[in-house]
Amino acid sequence: MTATPRRSDIALFTRLMAEARPHWLAVLALFAVGLVGAPLAALAPLPLKIAVDSALGSHPLPRLLTPPGVAPTAGLALIVAVALLVAVALLRQLQELATMVLKAYVIEKQTLDLRARLFLHVQRLSLSHHDQKGTADSLTRIEKDVRESQMVIVESVFPSITASFSLAVTLLVTARIDWQLALGALRITPLLYFMNQHYRKRLRARWHDVKKLETSALSVIQEVLGALRVVKAFGQEAREHERFRRRSDEGRWARLRLTMAQGAFSMRVTLLLEVG
Repeated sequence: MTATPRRSDIALFTRLMAEARPHWLAVLALFAVGLVGAPLAALAPLPLKIAVDSALGSHPLPRLLTPPGVAPTAGLALIVAVALLVAVALLRQLQELATMVLKAYVIEKQTLDLRARLFLHVQRLSLSHHDQKGTADSLTRIEKDVRESQMVIVESVFPSITASFSLAVTLLVTARIDWQLALGALRITPLLYFMNQHYRKRLRARWHDVKKLETSALSVIQEVLGALRVVKAFGQEAREHERFRRRSDEGRWARLRLTMAQGAFSMRVTLLLEVG
């Protein structure tokens, strides 16, 4: 019995989290730094609000932002607004820099460890496996698939969690201003979910096709270079060149179709968000 896609995804994420366990300190730091982005994003409109309400308007400056012993004036409100603007911008830049550095560290460290273990595992596989799959398949998995698999946690799972946290903070702030507006913003959520599930199946199938074609093109290079003396002896350079171009061209068109499908999905989501 084959596993359902949902169960296979859960099993995959479980294994990826297990791979990240030896580096839990760096992963936890990356997660914590990502969560900091939510309150910083919520603070972004605050300087403009102070400038409009307190500097240009008659609304009093919040007590927390008023220095002790200083009378709240329009000039003071403007200074506080500019200081907050600079501070929030600086903190957001520092948060993005810390996120970038931690991402690079976690990905590179986990990629190195998994590549080394996978290389050892590939060497221990039977010769019949290598005869059936070919060395190009193992090389692709060690060189490319390992790095992409490690990016799932760093580039997909954690950003999704932090984005959900940011969305919750935004909805909470919106609900305190106008609960009907916040409720209206959520009405397109079911439609977005079903669209995501629909395109997810299609994109996954096309992604597998692209991987197969890329491995096929790489296998041509390895076959030719491994038997280069035979190829040169029979003058088959042009034939092998054409075979490589044909396989690579098939992969190019497959990647193009995948990009178009991803673009169609993004365009429909953007249109839905703007219309909704």
